[in-house]
Amino acid sequence: MNSETGKWIIGIGLAIVAIGLIVYSVGDKLHWLGRLPGDIHVERENFSFYFPITTMILASIIISLILRLVHYLGR
Repeated sequence: MNSETGKWIIGIGLAIVAIGLIVYSVGDKLHWLGRLPGDIHVERENFSFYFPITTMILASIIISLILRLVHYLGR
């Protein structure tokens, strides 16, 4: 490992902390997250299944756009 790798790991860690702080501070306003149309929730007598497919697709698109922006600005 070189120092560049270390810088990337620190940067990713700081980004995760920043995202965590943002979600923690505005968590009450994001009550719709995880309950989007397309998220699958099945509840039975002794069984509960939850698969937030739409939320995962939305998160993937947002993360991809952020990474593309970081890559573009890093040139």
